[in-house]
Amino acid sequence: MKLASSTTASMTWERLLSRRRYPEQPQLHVVSDAAPVRGAFVADYDRVVFSSAFRRLQRKTQVMPLPETDFVHTRLTHSLETACVGRSLGRMSGRLLMEQDDELAQQLPYFDADCGDIVAAACLAHDIGNPPFGHSGEDAISSYFRSPAAEPFVRVLSPAQRADLQNFEGNAAGFRVLTHTYAAHSTGSAGLGLTYAVLGAFTKYPRPSVVEDHDKTGGASEKKYGHFQTEAERFRHVAHDLGLLPKSDESGFYHRHPLAFLVEAADDLCYRIIDFEDGLKLGLIPHQEGLELLRDMLADAPARPRSVEWRDWREELGYVRARLIGKLVAEAAQLFAQHAPAMLRGEYDSSLIKELGCWHELQQVALLSVERLYRSRPVLQIEAAGFEVLGGLLDAFLHSIFDPAASPRSRKLLDLIPPQFRAVGPQLGLSAYEQIILLTDYVGSLTDQNALSIYRTIKGIDLPKGF
Repeated sequence: MKLASSTTASMTWERLLSRRRYPEQPQLHVVSDAAPVRGAFVADYDRVVFSSAFRRLQRKTQVMPLPETDFVHTRLTHSLETACVGRSLGRMSGRLLMEQDDELAQQLPYFDADCGDIVAAACLAHDIGNPPFGHSGEDAISSYFRSPAAEPFVRVLSPAQRADLQNFEGNAAGFRVLTHTYAAHSTGSAGLGLTYAVLGAFTKYPRPSVVEDHDKTGGASEKKYGHFQTEAERFRHVAHDLGLLPKSDESGFYHRHPLAFLVEAADDLCYRIIDFEDGLKLGLIPHQEGLELLRDMLADAPARPRSVEWRDWREELGYVRARLIGKLVAEAAQLFAQHAPAMLRGEYDSSLIKELGCWHELQQVALLSVERLYRSRPVLQIEAAGFEVLGGLLDAFLHSIFDPAASPRSRKLLDLIPPQFRAVGPQLGLSAYEQIILLTDYVGSLTDQNALSIYRTIKGIDLPKGF
């Protein structure tokens, strides 16, 4: 496949900040001298907040599955914090670019605010497609579809369709949540109806699950994929509207929206530092060791006066964490402003945090988190159980969908699946792949506790407690 040239074209901020709403609403222009009271990108943030998919993140794993303490982060609190960091990153980066480019500042007078609002909304939604049990849930779904048990269901699929399932990706599921409306719900087709700009910034991996090896460059945007085959044309439509540069001809493989680099940076900073903070508070990482590492990253001048003496290490931890994130946000914004021209030309594809001055220390933080937190016994036990739960649900429900007459049990299981997630009524005539995607939508949408409860019920381990 021929590589598309990125040296003869450039993305433009005017198109990249498109206020058009997916799929086909007209472009909205700011015509007054005053900033709008509630802009399109702020409305996008609100739409995500009020969505049921976002609300379910409250009971989905961030670090500790099924947490019993109230200070450990869930996907919801992680998403809120990432959105706060993303807003600061976007506004600082936008302001720096406006100071460097008078023409940009004149053409887009609210550029800094718009960048902040776009990045905040995209950050808020960045985990909205994640299944139960965190990243282990993605592995569990992938593992099931690679197993002999799933072979009867996947053998009829195309290689690209199989890759969607056998390398299941929460980012692609998230793009589907944001842009898909179930036929059983309405005749609409816009999902949450977000702007193209936010959808572009949300898509950190603007590629399908299968890409020719000779089209890859090893960049940060290629590590995963960003949409299923069901949304391939939908993403092309978004990419075309935004003017994203293609990486290769006719492959659906694009260069990132520049603001996606800020979404990635906000997520990277939050999960590395705040997951680490959770590990200290849980006692899985010695707090003396952890605090010392964070203090080293903050690198305060020796003569900096201390206004308070800390009597509780947890309070000092929160203070150091807050100042450290503020320092790294400012540094990342400078890096973004430095690389933005290359991003617009499709000539930059690296993670911004790898260029931070404390990258080595961030790697130490990540290593400690892996060794002491992510591989702690409670986490491993519950994640292992997640493989059984998600694989068991997929297997049971797939049999009920594709062979409902095989047994009374299959017919009863089919009735347990909400109608929007199975080929009934207006969804009759769907392909096998589309039916399987619907089922993975259902299983992926469950909270940790709900998935466990349904599994225990259909296995006869527990019975419903009442209505």
